[in-house]
Amino acid sequence: MKQSFQQRLKQGDLLIGTFMTLPSPEIAEIFAEMGFDWLFVDMEHTTLDVKDVQRILQATAEKCACIVRVPNKDEEWLKKVLDTGADGVIIPHVNTTDEVRQIVRTCLYPPDGSRSVGLSRAQKYGLQFEDYMEDANQTVAIIPQVEHIDGVQNIEEIVKVPGISAVFIGPYDLSGSLGKLGEIKDPQVQKSIANIKDACTEAGLPVGIFSMDADAASLYIEQGFTLITVGMDILFLGKSAEETLRELRR
Repeated sequence: MKQSFQQRLKQGDLLIGTFMTLPSPEIAEIFAEMGFDWLFVDMEHTTLDVKDVQRILQATAEKCACIVRVPNKDEEWLKKVLDTGADGVIIPHVNTTDEVRQIVRTCLYPPDGSRSVGLSRAQKYGLQFEDYMEDANQTVAIIPQVEHIDGVQNIEEIVKVPGISAVFIGPYDLSGSLGKLGEIKDPQVQKSIANIKDACTEAGLPVGIFSMDADAASLYIEQGFTLITVGMDILFLGKSAEETLRELRR
């Protein structure tokens, strides 16, 4: 039986993914066929809506896990995205334990939480309702994203909240919160990243981070990060086209 994304997270597998920002099931399917372990499907900084997310999930079903970054912490978004059958959710701009507790409650069915019940793709449109309801609280990954110095300062308490599966670091917004936007290699930014990772390691939680290219991703892997994203669809498309055109014009 194929292991769930949640199971692979817990056992410390190296999970390499990339960003999906375009509403293209075809591109998602290509990434899945290439062998990416997971796709970071981004609703926060893109035009993707819930229908787009569901089409991406349908195109990659059984081939590649999809973790969806919701636009914000609102119950409405978490509920709708989980009902598409996403393997998990990433929640942006999480800074406090109260926020994490509320997120966990929203994502889990009673008695562990308050997620409401509906019939949707997640439950195979009702055909596997009981199976999904029995397993969802154990198989859906709940991943708060820490990307502000306020979250760093609270990280030791955040990682103690029961129910979270991992922590994902947003290095660019984190650098901005320190007044060093884009200066990822700045010592203060790197120290904040290290503080998050150390707290997660001590709590036994996997920790993830975004990297722009393979060189950056390799350094994070060497440091013990196991939930990696490298590049994104628009960057891969643009870089490949740019290199081809440059070669032809040369």
